[in-house]
Amino acid sequence: MAEKILIIEDEKTLLETLQYQFKHQGFDVITAEDGKLGLMKAREAKPDMVILDIMLPGMDGFEVCRELRKEFSMPILMLTARDDEIDRVVGLEVGADDYLIKPFSMRELTARIKALLRRAKIIKEGLAREELESQILNFGNLVIDTGRHEVRVNDAVLPLKPREYDLLLLLAHHRGKTLSREFILETVWGWNYFGDARNVDVHIRWLREKVEDDPGKPTRIITVRSAGYRFEG
Repeated sequence: MAEKILIIEDEKTLLETLQYQFKHQGFDVITAEDGKLGLMKAREAKPDMVILDIMLPGMDGFEVCRELRKEFSMPILMLTARDDEIDRVVGLEVGADDYLIKPFSMRELTARIKALLRRAKIIKEGLAREELESQILNFGNLVIDTGRHEVRVNDAVLPLKPREYDLLLLLAHHRGKTLSREFILETVWGWNYFGDARNVDVHIRWLREKVEDDPGKPTRIITVRSAGYRFEG
């Protein structure tokens, strides 16, 4: 069964080009020219991947991404016409998995999409294995239940994003060991991920806000200067 890609892009020529290219590669392609329509089609079709432009009429790409992340965990790749770090950081913070600056080559876009889809497949397969091998990891008032795929603090379930959960589980499995940003990026995002280690810092900050009593003075996820991060439980 062909993987479904939803492309949300208001530049008609680019949209038609992407639609043609990815259909030619065997994908089932769905398109939308504005954010609200894209969100509606995502809910209807439940695509395997979303390509999302930032500059959209009405509801912009950041808001669309934020809404998608409330309901779905599929990979989201954002397109931006500006080489501004703030766009990339905001995109990551609202839940995007990767970003690409216009103009871009079709070869690079295709490589990134295939990498994200492979990563999503690996995660799904890993979750299936976890369901068969249920494990509960206890760290005081922090509990990671891999069978239920949830994390609890003081018996309250934390609203972790998929990548946050994967990152916390990796750190927990290496309790007491310092993990470099590069190792974390390669393990959680995949060896062929095109982003950089700043993604790790962003997700660590999100995790601390949820699992630390005082995120400004973390005691569970420790920064090891010039080395990476260490989980103390």
